[in-house]
Amino acid sequence: MAGTIPGTPRVLRAMNDRAALDLLLAHGSLSRGRIGKLTGLSKPTASQLLARLEAAGLVIITGTSGGHPGPSAQLYAVNPAAAHVAGLDVTAARIRAAVADITGRTVGEHELPARGRRGGSVVQQVIEAVDGAAKAAGLARSELHRVVIGTPGAFDPGTGRLRYAAHLPGWHSPTLLEELAAALPMPLDYDNDVNLAAIAEQRTGAARDHDDFVLLWNEEGIGAALVLGGRLHRGWTGGAGEVGFMPVPGVPLVRQVARTGGGGFQELAGSHALVRLARELGLKPEPGPDADAVAQLLRRAVSGEEPEDGPYGELLRRLATGVATGLAAMVAVLDPELIVLSGGLHTAGGERLRALVQEELAELAVPRPRLLVGEITEHPVLSGALESALATTRDEVFDTSR
Repeated sequence: MAGTIPGTPRVLRAMNDRAALDLLLAHGSLSRGRIGKLTGLSKPTASQLLARLEAAGLVIITGTSGGHPGPSAQLYAVNPAAAHVAGLDVTAARIRAAVADITGRTVGEHELPARGRRGGSVVQQVIEAVDGAAKAAGLARSELHRVVIGTPGAFDPGTGRLRYAAHLPGWHSPTLLEELAAALPMPLDYDNDVNLAAIAEQRTGAARDHDDFVLLWNEEGIGAALVLGGRLHRGWTGGAGEVGFMPVPGVPLVRQVARTGGGGFQELAGSHALVRLARELGLKPEPGPDADAVAQLLRRAVSGEEPEDGPYGELLRRLATGVATGLAAMVAVLDPELIVLSGGLHTAGGERLRALVQEELAELAVPRPRLLVGEITEHPVLSGALESALATTRDEVFDTSR
């Protein structure tokens, strides 16, 4: 059967439908007249469009406009129930899941501690997380259109095995992706956690309207996401951006980093290295995960309660120098338009840390990209997983040409 020819009435209608749906997503409820003005369509054509989308279950009437002379106009919005997606943020400590409707509103969340190899299979834990978020949203698992899972490291497209994340127990089986696909009834996608944080920043955060940027993540580990020409660059094995292993000046050269799980940039500006530095400076990090302890020290360093020339200020300056050292190598190769500093440590250091890194980077590198602190500070990986799932699902659900 021949495919639809570009430019036919069906294709043009589908293009107008999608334009109207995107406007409703961006602006919320709109009247027929407003949609007509924004799309350039006549009133009769806009009316036909809205009737078609309403019959397809893609838009609903939300009320009428008021507050002006003349008859009230009906207001239309995207039907939130048209589709739902789920996102998962996986760490060695826990799995956090959320469900969003097609408008992007989060309607259900669930979190469970990662139980390792003794607490049931990874497949069982993923199902429990998905079901928990779906139940919180008042949905069944089968009502979800897509799930996107974010993990440290990356699944090698050639082997299907998770690489660069030895600290994630149970996730390295060569058949894991097949088992998950068999257990869950909806399409599944997988991505690196830092890549998903970059998607969140590009869609709704600091990197809006930017097609070339680097997101540098510093929390439990150091990683980067590379967006080049508007597209994520993942690399041949999915390992693009695993800069925690990148050799940098200031730390010993470590060989066989895949076996040791350390070395490079991580030893200069990572949370465990900063915990050691804090102790050397006479500070006493709180017990618990290194990233949490360092973030607490950094928040105090920028609070205004400590002198800038004291140990807290020195910790902040050392971190800025370490971050800038790694970035200098990256910008020499990539020459990005923008760098977004994300993750718990960068967020804790805030604008003061950003300014120090910018100053140091200007001394260490010829390219001088703009630096911004990430705006998505609450669950950025989970936000990116939902944004990724929504982008694909909207393309599928909003396609009225079929």
